[in-house]
Amino acid sequence: MGISVWQLLILLAVVILIFGTKKLKNVGGDLGSAIKGFKSAVKDGDDNKQNKVEQSSAESADTESVKAESVKAESTKNTDNV
Repeated sequence: MGISVWQLLILLAVVILIFGTKKLKNVGGDLGSAIKGFKSAVKDGDDNKQNKVEQSSAESADTESVKAESVKAESTKNTDNV
């Protein structure tokens, strides 16, 4: 029940007659550049997201080390006072 090869060829012939090969070539080039731009934007978005995750994990590790140092310093103060 799907579209057969002959029906696709007839449809292609009609589209070429209506728009012409030059116009179809321009549309194909525009569509290709749009897809390429979309892929690069998605890739950049994934890279930025990954960088943010790496930065946040590094920041949380820094925060944990600062907290540990402050706890250590406070415990040292407390033992000095005792």
